[in-house]
Amino acid sequence: MLDFSVFSARLRTLRKAKKATQEDLAHLLGVTTNHYQKIEYGQINLSVTALDALADYFGVSAAYLLGRSEDQ
Repeated sequence: MLDFSVFSARLRTLRKAKKATQEDLAHLLGVTTNHYQKIEYGQINLSVTALDALADYFGVSAAYLLGRSEDQ
């Protein structure tokens, strides 16, 4: 089972390390800032396409973002 707290923490940490705002990531995904915030807080699921876009943006694997691997 997916632990959304790991996903949320990793997404937030990567975003801050890249000095990107939630608005920046919302724009990248083509969603509203409010929708992105819900993704980051683990309140809603995201599409595979969005997961892939985030992994590419941060240069990590989707498995890392999802907490299924420690290897970025």
